[in-house]
Amino acid sequence: MNKEILRLAIPNIISNISVPMLTLVDVALMGHLASAQDLGAIAVGGTVFNVLYWGFGFLRMSTTGMTAQATGADDRSESIAMLEMALQVALVSGIALIVVQPILSMVGFGLMQASDEVEHLARQYFRIRILAAPATLMLHAFHGWFLGMQNARTPMILVILINLCNIVLNLILVAGLQMKVEGVALVSGIALIVVQPILSMVGFGL
Repeated sequence: MNKEILRLAIPNIISNISVPMLTLVDVALMGHLASAQDLGAIAVGGTVFNVLYWGFGFLRMSTTGMTAQATGADDRSESIAMLEMALQVALVSGIALIVVQPILSMVGFGLMQASDEVEHLARQYFRIRILAAPATLMLHAFHGWFLGMQNARTPMILVILINLCNIVLNLILVAGLQMKVEGVALVSGIALIVVQPILSMVGFGL
């Protein structure tokens, strides 16, 4: 019993740090390459995103619960239906976040109270990275679904893949091409989008 709990818990813990880890990688790289203002912008923008996506934790948890019920009943079709529903909610929610991004930006950065220069750069970061909101929330949905299927290893592997992709692209676009804040935001979005086809193939058995 304890081994079974650990088998699910340890990969789940690693998977849960996926979005914050992207921000940490960005901050670490910018700390070596950019100005204090650029670094501050990534830190401020990353904090806004972490808080924003934390509010969508229900998407992962509810998907886990409903999928676990279907899995316990050995109902594969119902499990797939739960995944489809979760992905639809994630997609619609992500698009909604993009649409209302001016309001989110105003509220988020208003609360952070950064300097004018840092806030200007952070808003640039926000405007680019928010475009990956659907992919980010879909990752939450996939994570919850895999956990409900008692498969914690697959999302853990994909989280590692996302962060490796993030590191490589950061080295190319930020360190190599000197894109700074906009490059970091672009890389974070690309890293999340890249894994979506893999998740779909594994989840739907394509």
